[in-house]
Amino acid sequence: MLQLYGNLRSRATRCLWMLEEIGEPYELVERSTSPADLQTPDYLRLNPNALIPTLVDGDLVLWESMAINLYLAQKYGGPMHCGPEVTGLASQWSIWAMLELDGLLLDLLMHRALLPDFCRDPSHATRSELLLKRPLGILDKALAARGHLAGDGFTVADLNVASILAWGRISRLDLSACPHLARWLDGCLARPAYARLRALSGRN
Repeated sequence: MLQLYGNLRSRATRCLWMLEEIGEPYELVERSTSPADLQTPDYLRLNPNALIPTLVDGDLVLWESMAINLYLAQKYGGPMHCGPEVTGLASQWSIWAMLELDGLLLDLLMHRALLPDFCRDPSHATRSELLLKRPLGILDKALAARGHLAGDGFTVADLNVASILAWGRISRLDLSACPHLARWLDGCLARPAYARLRALSGRN
């Protein structure tokens, strides 16, 4: 059985979403981000970075959430399985999203939702939202030409990018200037597999 080390409040969430999409049996091995959980000898043998998530599939051990999802799509994808063209586009958009969206959205999330009120800096949120305009515009333009980022339907490309943009929902990211992106994101987050993930985490 596939094992995923992580928790539902981390980047492991996108891997859990993928596992729900493909329908393969899996076990979530709960690990927090504390050193007590991640810097044990047993865990460091799996992931020397002392980070989550980590996937174990038989003798294969993988870390980095985007790489895990691309692997799962290739090996177990079923309807999510992707050939070389979709894999190439999925890799492109996944790497792009980590470079162009991830850090800014995390900063926005921290200063609008996660940090205690006395630690939040509105200038951080304003700066991040301003810097997000360009990559969000690029994504909106790509989605105006087609309904999905790769192929004719929902693929790992959409899942990986939407899993980052889901943070924007929590942090009240304004997508009014990006109607194609907003519509696409609504569709991604309305998927039954994502609903099952939210049920697992106890969120409504």
